[in-house]
Amino acid sequence: MAMTVRLPPELDAALEKLAAARHTSKHALLIDATSRFVAESRKTERVLAAVDDIGIDYAEAIRRLEDA
Repeated sequence: MAMTVRLPPELDAALEKLAAARHTSKHALLIDATSRFVAESRKTERVLAAVDDIGIDYAEAIRRLEDA
């Protein structure tokens, strides 16, 4: 799906400079950055779900530690 991305001028200039240094396009850099962001967000969701599970599994032990 096509979309338009409007960047502040200073960010666009920095992206242009980085793209030139890496011999790639701004588009390719944005795709890479977006992919990394989505992957990191998924990892964060999995970690938070695991923490929730640990809290449930060890709720009694946690309560005892709080009372100590």
